[in-house]
Amino acid sequence: MITALAGGVGAAKLLAGLSKIIRQDDLTVVVNAGDDIQLHDLHISPDLDTIMYTLAGVVDEQKGWGIKGDTFQFLDAVNKLGLDSWFAVGDRDLATHVYRTELLRQGKLLSEVTAALCHVFGVAAKILPMTDDPFETRIVTEVGAIHFQEYLVKRHAQDRVLGVEFVGADVAEAAAGVVDALLDAELVVVCPSNPVVSIGTILSVAGVRDALRRSGAKRVAVSPIVAGAAVKGPAAELMCGLGLEVSAYSVAKLYADFLDVFVIDSVDLAEKERIEKLGVEVRVANTVMRTLDDKVNLARVVLEA
Repeated sequence: MITALAGGVGAAKLLAGLSKIIRQDDLTVVVNAGDDIQLHDLHISPDLDTIMYTLAGVVDEQKGWGIKGDTFQFLDAVNKLGLDSWFAVGDRDLATHVYRTELLRQGKLLSEVTAALCHVFGVAAKILPMTDDPFETRIVTEVGAIHFQEYLVKRHAQDRVLGVEFVGADVAEAAAGVVDALLDAELVVVCPSNPVVSIGTILSVAGVRDALRRSGAKRVAVSPIVAGAAVKGPAAELMCGLGLEVSAYSVAKLYADFLDVFVIDSVDLAEKERIEKLGVEVRVANTVMRTLDDKVNLARVVLEA
């Protein structure tokens, strides 16, 4: 069994490659839920949906999120009414959020709702939110602490990052099945996701990091940082804001207490020796996934590790 820690587009690309090599029902994906947000009275789970749509084969691959071929008439109408329309919700995507919100109002847990959605979309992999408890990632800026989605989408990651807060992390417990998935896995894959607000959120949940340390699985991570920059998203800005060096080495250091193997891009070969001094084995590959072949080839590197 393979268990992956995931958040967002980079993770989805690697998981798309893995799903071409292994059976989906041999895969469990623990997904960041710190980006979840309430908009238009709906519970939206961006990372959970991106992973689910990807494994269902319906994701809009050009954007990396949402459903391919979706329309945005709802969003256009919202905009004409003068309501907040900064978060792009497609019409078919909207149905997912309405369904999720209705089941949550009925008392279902987020993990139960996610399982129900995966059944509807025909996803055989087990997708688990990191927690069923309230959890919110907030970015501390000069205008105050704002929700991660507001920082990223509404304000286009233009604010200087002064810190990151995980609201609810002090009491959040891992969703049912998360810790067991890490302890029982043969391979744990830390996807090339933002180390601060995707993987970092998952690691902040009680019991997760300890389970990674205790797991008998081979633990392999892929760097989301290539040549001193993030492949996608605001990882560099967030790392700078926390006083971290923006490098593959810096990401490896964040995971070094539980990691066995770290996969870096070939352009970062000079980082290899420094990372190995952390006690982590290094593999070098093309980690920039532009094509399906790139995704599959990187997945093979991870499995061979």
